[in-house]
Amino acid sequence: MSTPFIRNHQYNLIKKQAEFLQKTLQTVVDRSVLETVRYSAATNIVEAFSSLTEDQKQMLEQISTLDSASDFKSYLSALEPYLEPFPQITPKQIQKLFPKNKKLKLPDLNATDFRYLTYLSWVDIATNKLFIVYPFEGKFIGIEGRITPIHKKGYCLFCNRHQELAFFSVKTKPAHSSPDNLSFMGHYVCLENQECNHRITNLGPLEKFILSATK
Repeated sequence: MSTPFIRNHQYNLIKKQAEFLQKTLQTVVDRSVLETVRYSAATNIVEAFSSLTEDQKQMLEQISTLDSASDFKSYLSALEPYLEPFPQITPKQIQKLFPKNKKLKLPDLNATDFRYLTYLSWVDIATNKLFIVYPFEGKFIGIEGRITPIHKKGYCLFCNRHQELAFFSVKTKPAHSSPDNLSFMGHYVCLENQECNHRITNLGPLEKFILSATK
């Protein structure tokens, strides 16, 4: 049985490296350049993991030996059984993360493929609110805020890809302040959160935003 060890953002990084290497193979003929790109792709992938067994490392490094489009497709497909899904969560657990929302609209968990999820999110169209649930250090963190489409493309804070954006604004309470002393923090994020999950390769900006919003 395959032991999962690849998280969604790591799989996205692997796909990104595979796409770049495949494009390079199609456009570059210099053998030394190709070998450098092959080595770089394998190195970037391995370095995205804090620890790997020797078998896992060898499996990932196979990217440096690929040539054809079918090779890359087979490589990525072979990694799918090793995807580590988003931690199991129940509707009751989600409701506890947002106790002030008595009529909280819940996402359809049965229709969600948790293998390709870095953060769980959904929009309540009636209130124009975006809800995000993120697993951090063995527990779930929930944040909510107003989401406003801007009808322009730009770079998303979470996935750093050029996409259709919306402005996500979250209420925060500065440390050592009165309950009434609220401020707001916001940033531009993907309007399509599922697509964002399919593109995110670095957890840093996402975690920084979520932790800042929950201080």
